[in-house]
Amino acid sequence: MSGRLLFGEDREWTGGETSPIAWCVLAPNPSAWTLEGTNTWIVGAAGGRCVVIDPGPLDSGHDTAILQRVEERGSQVSAVLLTHGHADHAQGASELADRVGVSVHSWADGTLTPRHRFEVEGAEISVIATPGHTSDSVCFLADDLLLTGDTVLGRGTSVVAHPDGRLADYLGSLQTLARMCGDEGVGRLLPGHGPLIDDPTRVLDYYLRHREERLQQVREAMAAGATTVSEVADRVYWDVPAEVRRAAEATVAAQIDYLEETS
Repeated sequence: MSGRLLFGEDREWTGGETSPIAWCVLAPNPSAWTLEGTNTWIVGAAGGRCVVIDPGPLDSGHDTAILQRVEERGSQVSAVLLTHGHADHAQGASELADRVGVSVHSWADGTLTPRHRFEVEGAEISVIATPGHTSDSVCFLADDLLLTGDTVLGRGTSVVAHPDGRLADYLGSLQTLARMCGDEGVGRLLPGHGPLIDDPTRVLDYYLRHREERLQQVREAMAAGATTVSEVADRVYWDVPAEVRRAAEATVAAQIDYLEETS
């Protein structure tokens, strides 16, 4: 879910090639939750092995578009990887994998761990555990590209999907990614929704500040008499569209749990 549009708001996003080793095929599922749609990433230079990350919703036309791009690049899909199990990222995974005769790998089923490596043309892909948005969220590092799923979006901010997602985990994951950007030379973030991010350190710093600001707003709302998730959301997330009110309330529930755990 996106929040207020504080970066990336002026950039029209249609997918396409973002580097010699990464191509985005935009899924046909635009909404207030998914921005222009789910970003399905083909990772691997042309002419060799590649992986497909987050095939998106169950849509045969989208599958065909993915495989057409793979064919045009002269590549061969060796695996399907998932950043997390939400339907807008994962629903079409099994069907796509069956079409090309490969396996689906996810944190939830134990086939993705930080020990796993995936060799593709021009890069090695490693797995970074980043729980918080959901308990099974991961990111993928390929060369200087970090594929973030819904942990970091290309526009706005993400939801902490309580009760599965936990704010303490999410803050830890953001801190991990911020350190990676500083220590490992990450040059760009390739998110699960919205445009790519060319200044990852700035955006991750913003994400961490934003979460602290929201926590302070929740504290103030509760001190002023708000006692329920709905009442806190009315005060703190009063400006979010009705379509994503449910996501705002999930994040509020996660924030309240965090404050209770750390008080």
